[in-house]
Amino acid sequence: MTKSRRPTDHAFTGSLKAGESEPTYGGALSFMRRRYSRELEGADVVVWGVPFDAATSNRPGARFGPRAMRAASSILDTDPQFPFGFDPFETLNVIDWGDCGLDYGRPETVAREIEAQASEILASGAKLLTLGGDHFCTLPLLRAHAKKHGPLALVQFDAHQDTWHPEGEDRIDHGSFVSVAVKEKLIDVEHSIQIGIRTHAPQDFGIEIVSAYEVPLLEFGGVIERIKERVGDKVAYLTFDIDALDPAHAPGTGTPVAGGLSSREALMILNALGDLDLKGMDVMEVSPPYDHAEITAIAGATIAMNCIGLCAMKKMPGGT
Repeated sequence: MTKSRRPTDHAFTGSLKAGESEPTYGGALSFMRRRYSRELEGADVVVWGVPFDAATSNRPGARFGPRAMRAASSILDTDPQFPFGFDPFETLNVIDWGDCGLDYGRPETVAREIEAQASEILASGAKLLTLGGDHFCTLPLLRAHAKKHGPLALVQFDAHQDTWHPEGEDRIDHGSFVSVAVKEKLIDVEHSIQIGIRTHAPQDFGIEIVSAYEVPLLEFGGVIERIKERVGDKVAYLTFDIDALDPAHAPGTGTPVAGGLSSREALMILNALGDLDLKGMDVMEVSPPYDHAEITAIAGATIAMNCIGLCAMKKMPGGT
């Protein structure tokens, strides 16, 4: 009798090590077919979704972002990942923790639930890669990370500075998370930097800005040098709002702004940041209802995959 093929649904049955091969169009959809697990022992990186978008100021839909990025990531599994040229899962144990549990009827509990559940993951020693969700979600994530590591250098890819309403500590608002993080001393402003900005905000709090229009003038080497000089050897947190990309490259987002980075530009910059001491990472504001042909979800999944690649490089012999 011919031996049957190994069953699909590696999200439940797959090995923690190495990529898993199954049809991109079939099977249960975890992020890059990583095993769904609540067992943190031995995990190097935990992928986690936060399906929340009640803090948006324009178009909602980012609550569906984690699901969309997981689905889009199915085209990325099993291959040596570009530009790294290796399977990051041969180096890292990565699990998909599923999604944050939230009560939609009690929005006042959202921030503390995200922080508490993130803190549980971080207590294991694993790094956390979060799929959002709107950008408000980054505030409780920063609280959890700062509780463990102290103030972090913020590396923020974004069209917006998110420094609105500096007086509104109790606002549930995706445009003010940086203001609150500064007030709470969650971030080290002297070592923080924002890339891709192309809107005005009330203040910058001393955070360095590389506007989207500066990127082609500085060229990639110049942008990368600015980031590395600013962050130095400080512990850092990387947050990537998908609207850092031009709407041609990321139409599926709540507050699109013309004139942004291309996906290639953003990935080339991101992939040069392996020297940074990244303690946490997130990809936010993917809104599938406004997406076309999964353009935005694919970009978000690829950015998240590249974050895993950076973590794998850090762990390999010789580091970066």
